[in-house]
Amino acid sequence: MMLRQQLVLVFGISLATDPCTLRSCSSEAQVSWYCNCNLTDVPLVPKDTVKLFLTYNYISQVTATSFPLLEHLLLLEIGTQYVSPVTIGKGAFRNLPNLRVLDLGNVKILHLDLDAFVGLPSLNVLRLFGNDLGDSILEERYFQELVSLEELDLSSNKITRLQPHPLFYNLTVLKKVNLKFNKISNLCESNLTSFQGKHFLLFSLRSNYLYETDKKAWAKCPNPFRNITFQSLDIGENGWSTEKVKYFCTAIKGTQIGSLTFGVHIMGSGYGFANLKNPDVDTFAGLARSDLNVLDISHGYIFSLNSLIFQSLGNLDSLNVSKNKINEIKNQAFFGLRNLRVLNLSSNLLGELYDYTFEGLHSVIYIDLQQNHIGMIAEKSFSNLVNLKIIDLRDNAIKRLPPFPHLASALLSDNKLMSVVGTKIAAMQLELERNWLANLGDLYILFQVPDLQYIYLKQNRFSYCVKRHNVIENNQLIYMDLGENMLQLVWERDLCLDVFRALSKLQFLHLNNNYLSSLPQEIFRGLTSLKGLNLASNLLSHLSPGLFPQSLTILNLSRNQLFSPEPEVFMTLSILDITHNKYVCDCALKSLLVWLNHTNVTLAGSQSDRYCVYPPAIAGVPLSFLTYEGCEEDELLEELSFSVFVFTSVTLLVFLTAVIVFTRCRGICFVWYKTVTKKIIGSHPQVADQSEYKYDAYFCYSKNDFEWVQNSLLKHLDSQYFKKNRFTLCFEERDFLPGEEHISNIRDAIWNSRKTVCIVTRQFLKDGWCVEAFNFAQSRYFCDLKDVLIMVVVGSLSQYQLMKHKPIRNFLQRSRYLRWPEDYQDVDWFLNNLSCQILKEKKVPKKASVIELQTVATVSHG
Repeated sequence: MMLRQQLVLVFGISLATDPCTLRSCSSEAQVSWYCNCNLTDVPLVPKDTVKLFLTYNYISQVTATSFPLLEHLLLLEIGTQYVSPVTIGKGAFRNLPNLRVLDLGNVKILHLDLDAFVGLPSLNVLRLFGNDLGDSILEERYFQELVSLEELDLSSNKITRLQPHPLFYNLTVLKKVNLKFNKISNLCESNLTSFQGKHFLLFSLRSNYLYETDKKAWAKCPNPFRNITFQSLDIGENGWSTEKVKYFCTAIKGTQIGSLTFGVHIMGSGYGFANLKNPDVDTFAGLARSDLNVLDISHGYIFSLNSLIFQSLGNLDSLNVSKNKINEIKNQAFFGLRNLRVLNLSSNLLGELYDYTFEGLHSVIYIDLQQNHIGMIAEKSFSNLVNLKIIDLRDNAIKRLPPFPHLASALLSDNKLMSVVGTKIAAMQLELERNWLANLGDLYILFQVPDLQYIYLKQNRFSYCVKRHNVIENNQLIYMDLGENMLQLVWERDLCLDVFRALSKLQFLHLNNNYLSSLPQEIFRGLTSLKGLNLASNLLSHLSPGLFPQSLTILNLSRNQLFSPEPEVFMTLSILDITHNKYVCDCALKSLLVWLNHTNVTLAGSQSDRYCVYPPAIAGVPLSFLTYEGCEEDELLEELSFSVFVFTSVTLLVFLTAVIVFTRCRGICFVWYKTVTKKIIGSHPQVADQSEYKYDAYFCYSKNDFEWVQNSLLKHLDSQYFKKNRFTLCFEERDFLPGEEHISNIRDAIWNSRKTVCIVTRQFLKDGWCVEAFNFAQSRYFCDLKDVLIMVVVGSLSQYQLMKHKPIRNFLQRSRYLRWPEDYQDVDWFLNNLSCQILKEKKVPKKASVIELQTVATVSHG
């Protein structure tokens, strides 16, 4: 049952409850389904059958020989046949000695032999609803041997008199009798003598014709329920006015009733009918000695709750007056309800709540006021309700909240709240959906509510932020829904970027439908316990590595605009939804395709929900249909087709021959050039001036690239590797102080070096420390007004891949970078060029630097 409810609530999936919808005309695992099988007789079933379903057939007669001996059968459903009448003969079920449940319901016309149920000593439940049965079903001896009968359903028949046969004395365990939707019009003590001494868990006379013509019939009849007690008595939907309810309560004086339902009545004046009477102090006075716990007077026309109307119901635990026309609650209306814990006033016409409205409800725990027209609430309306835990004020017109006691849940959705400033509320669960809240700064106030764990804020108007408070560090929030707002308008202006910073216990966050085109890099910092994040239905096209907390396991990115997301972003997840995005299916998507084919992450949705959008030729093709065999690891170059190669090779043969000869000898030419230069200029290489700086250059690179950097650069430039090298270099593995904060080491290295050389590789772009060092170097560029940053690109990184990173894009707008040569014989030339760049001193125009500094500052804060 719990699984069924979850499927219905979460996924909207409704599972069939009728067993006959699952299978038919077969037997399996002691259950036989023979529904809708065009049967005219009872079929042969296995002897060990426990459940047998025979509904929706053409079986018109059941006799003593219809069933073989089925000693294990516990449940039989044979109602709802396509023929009528259906005749049940003498001893028709005698071969089913252990039957517990017999369903003969919904046969249009049912003919029963007086001895039809003979031989069923173990029967607990008998359903005879909707069978066109008359008074004789109760007045004759049909149930003479059903000594184990606990539940009898005779609803929706044509019974007019309630005068059960004396044999009902023998049904000592009978607990539930359902007589609703009949035509019973009499109810006196003499009618129910066979029920005296019984305690009914449920007794329903709902929707009959009780005393339809005689308004004062209760005065003429003694108590019909004398010596009978009820856990639940339902006499609703009988068209009773205030006078008839009063007569009834007076007539049954002293009868013990746990729950009494008058629901669907005509008590009350409604809206504007003063000639009709609302319940008053005398209406329910006759129930004073009934020890009533639950009273349901919903679905009526009560306009005013008069003073002391419930004063005689001191033991009442739950009161339901929903779906009336209540517009007025008079002073002391609830006096006497000293033990009331649940009050339902929903779906009425209340417009104001006053200080005296709930006086006398000292024990109330839950008040339901949803779907009224409440716009004004007095300051002390709830202040004296010290035991109140749940207040439901959804779907009203509230603009300002009064103080509340400490609550478990405050349900305030669908109102007109524009701000929570000055609100005095303490609750574990706070629902504020579909209000008019627009200032994201109000969240800093809500986060200070003591013990707040769940907050629902979707479908508000959050679009700007004026911060008034900081979030308390011991915040207890574990669930927050901010879906369907306009947070993009807030964060694109760099406002309230620390709104989640102190929510260290938050586990689930919804940010769907917020028009988000990008996410600030630090927005989720501090969410160290975050498990689930919903970013569905936004405009996200790119996700930066390191954006999400390491604790994240569930991520919903469906219906965004992701082109080619990097799989590194999803490494911590166990459940991921990336359906219905706008994938560009080229070689840049290779890494994602490889990951999708090998990941253990549970992917939501079907494979057809992840499809190409571009290029148009393959739009709509699922990603699972794509192959990446034609894509090299180097994403910059595309593989030339064989046919093009054959076509161009002959034409270029002579030219390529000449180029190859020159190319193979260019290294020797460069050596000759350096030899001649040394002899002309001098034999000693130029040495950098070290009077101002501790190092000539700080080499910044990813730890994963250290071995290559050492062999290719450090050994040829650093003087501690070889004395003939001219530079004193700084790099992490040798020169960073152990135990010092990493960011401090980076900052000291940059400011103590003449130049900073960033070795940009794929690993560099994924390393947050490297990108941060790049930012620091640019900051010094604007402080010293010198070109102190040298960028060396290694590998097959394209211009597009470099420009995706804002700090690098800003650098490329003013400077050029060096690229590591692909041919080994060009290495000496490159090292010479790099050495010249380290030694060169280049000033920066001050005016231009001020403009660029603003841009870099924006990048750093983003």
